[in-house]
Amino acid sequence: MINEKVEVEIAGGLSLALPKMLRVKQKFNADALHDVAQATKEALRKPEIQEKVKAGQVIAVGCGSRGIANINVIAKSVISELLNLGAKPFIFPCMGSHGAATAQGQKEVLAGYGITEETMGVPIKATMDTVVVGHLIDDTPVHMDAYAASADGIVVINRIKPHTAFRGATESGLTKMLAIGIGKINGAATYHQHGMDMFPELLPEVRDVNIKNRNVLFGVGIVENAYDHTKTIEAIPAEKIAEREPVLQALAKANMPRLNFPSVDVLIIDEMGKNISGAGFDPNITGRNRRAVDWKSDLDVKKIVVLGLTHESHGNATGIGGADVTTMKLFNQMDVAATYANVITSMNLDGAAIPIVMNNDNEAINLAVKTVVRTAPENCKIIRIRNTLSLGEIFVSENLLETVRSNPNFFEITSDAKPFEFDADQNLEPF
Repeated sequence: MINEKVEVEIAGGLSLALPKMLRVKQKFNADALHDVAQATKEALRKPEIQEKVKAGQVIAVGCGSRGIANINVIAKSVISELLNLGAKPFIFPCMGSHGAATAQGQKEVLAGYGITEETMGVPIKATMDTVVVGHLIDDTPVHMDAYAASADGIVVINRIKPHTAFRGATESGLTKMLAIGIGKINGAATYHQHGMDMFPELLPEVRDVNIKNRNVLFGVGIVENAYDHTKTIEAIPAEKIAEREPVLQALAKANMPRLNFPSVDVLIIDEMGKNISGAGFDPNITGRNRRAVDWKSDLDVKKIVVLGLTHESHGNATGIGGADVTTMKLFNQMDVAATYANVITSMNLDGAAIPIVMNNDNEAINLAVKTVVRTAPENCKIIRIRNTLSLGEIFVSENLLETVRSNPNFFEITSDAKPFEFDADQNLEPF
């Protein structure tokens, strides 16, 4: 059992000669919307969207668990436009097993993003109950949130981006929300039994059953740029989601951030969390995925150290199994029940595997460096990032300077090289 302090004998100790680190700005396309609220309203004012909404309709608006830039502004703008059209909207958590798979937990996830009854001006109706609204060809039941199923119309809002565990025409976005999210834990557990490798074919089938059997009006698709800023907002009629979402996904892939290096000995991630990625830290960035996932990446990372868990994750440390080393701080931040509910639903149990736990950041980083084979500590290539969403500014070890200087289109050096600086508790200062 891991107690408050780990006492372990390590040959040679953990006082290593770590390389100096310098701050570097990564250069990406920075195109973004200047007025997100106005852009959202304009998207909903298209005739093909306006004609979907009838005065007096009770409309369920689904919001998910991801940390999406400006999500409270976007949700508020959607609600405002629906009210202007005479509808009676309410918000429901469109999430599978997140929020510890409880109605209150899912409301708390939304509240963490500024989506509350007070800020939105409409009710938030949360339940884990579902209604079976139809079946797939193989007789798999299709579940829908009970409140959404009883509404006169349904709207979902989500960011469109590459998924962390499968590849397809549609991955993470409106289709996934209209299958996994709207199905709550009952639906999520049911569909995950097919295996995530089947999701490229399965999720569109589930989506289409929901659209056919309930009045899904439209989806609001969001694409972000590499700096985690809102780039595009598009309101898509339900019958056109299958056509438009792959286009927006291609745009999202083209604007994803990345670490512009071929290989790294140690990747230090300051924070992980469900608001950052469904996998805690995005395999599209780190290059490393769960054991059962066939995954190809341009980046080779030998050791991953993750130091902390975001507050917005509410203790859900799903994906921690992708790291090699973590800290006592993160271990104590972890809500085992919330993590297990998510991981068991996904069927990928290694997502909750606990890495080696060290007492503080200093020990965790030194242990990762010490266990890189055939490389002296001072020669280790190290990158430190805040999280896998925030890659505009990173720290790199001095021995990566040649790569940085030879690629001025990708990088800009913004500080001198300095040794790692730890506080009195042997933790790094905040990023």
